[in-house]
Amino acid sequence: MAAKTNIQILILIITIQLFYYSSPSLAANPTYNVQSFGAKSGGNSDCTKAFLSAWGAACAATSPATIYVPPGSYLLRNAYFGGQLCKNTAITIRIDGTLVAPSDYNALAKTENWLTFERVAGVSIFGGTLDAQGTKLWACKNSGKSCPKGATSLAFYNSENIAINGLASLNSQKFHILVDGCKNVKMINMKITAPANSPNTDGVHIQQSSEVTVMNTHIGTGDDCISVGAGSSNLWIENLACGPGHGISIGSLGWDLEEAGVQNVTVKTVTFTGTENGVRVKTWARPSNGFVKNVLFQHLVVVNVQNPIIIDQNYCPDHQNCPSQVSGVKISDVAYEDIHGTSATQVAVKFDCSKKNPCSGIKLDGVNLSYRDEPATASCANAAGSAAGVVRPTSCL
Repeated sequence: MAAKTNIQILILIITIQLFYYSSPSLAANPTYNVQSFGAKSGGNSDCTKAFLSAWGAACAATSPATIYVPPGSYLLRNAYFGGQLCKNTAITIRIDGTLVAPSDYNALAKTENWLTFERVAGVSIFGGTLDAQGTKLWACKNSGKSCPKGATSLAFYNSENIAINGLASLNSQKFHILVDGCKNVKMINMKITAPANSPNTDGVHIQQSSEVTVMNTHIGTGDDCISVGAGSSNLWIENLACGPGHGISIGSLGWDLEEAGVQNVTVKTVTFTGTENGVRVKTWARPSNGFVKNVLFQHLVVVNVQNPIIIDQNYCPDHQNCPSQVSGVKISDVAYEDIHGTSATQVAVKFDCSKKNPCSGIKLDGVNLSYRDEPATASCANAAGSAAGVVRPTSCL
């Protein structure tokens, strides 16, 4: 009887093992090396098809999959990673190498983005460097010649559950990273760099998106370190170094009459060095039903920043396209807490709000800004709020 029982137990164990090793869901998660699909390092061979083939294989996998990019340089033309036919919602792209754009900027002249992810879910990018080689295009733009607009290096559209960790982005033609129409995006430990004179090279641009986090990141570009567009909510930006560049901007908003608002934005523990602005809210002087509300700027250090704290609701470059010269965007409940450092101009705090919709609920608490070891000044127009704690320059609210 005991022998029979032992045989039954043995059969049961073997059955369980066979099920475990044959079940697709429990099998080892597959890894797809781009070199196995024909990618060659060296930066001279076009690897676009190989990367797209690896993406296709990962999408077809029935368990979490990894696309692996070994050390080396890999030339990529514009590549579209679509999620519409992708069955996999857990794809990791682990990059130990550098992805390089074509040196001739005309190769990307007819595309808005270099690398595009659209309608994907559960994509994570770990490590790697993106080198968009934007130098020649910037030179063209700065010379006043007719040039392509340039391509954004990495764009995510209508996607969810995205993670980027340890990515470096160099010398983008236009924006470095775009997040548009997305939900639950986490970007940490990034390094984003382009020279101060590189036009329109925003570090991260976020629009029509929610639950977006940017943390532990260094951004130095020729435009905004981070810019926030219409329809964005529940953003968390923390522990950043920003500079050179134009600072962190909400806007420009209010170009369209019908426009989604921006709300629930936290920016904390950021150091701005030599930037044009610190924290800025910027709206066009045009009719709009847009809004900005529930924003917290906290624990900020500014070093030789031209406009450490600024709300500009009269944005109208060259005085064109602003028929009414009044912004319709309503700004309310914006708090500035524990902000200190040095202004490169005497007016360190400027609230230039809309005559039609004055700013309300502006709060200053523990703001201490100086100008060349002298007292700085504050300027207010159509702004109402309160001040608490030490506030230098003296509040004009």
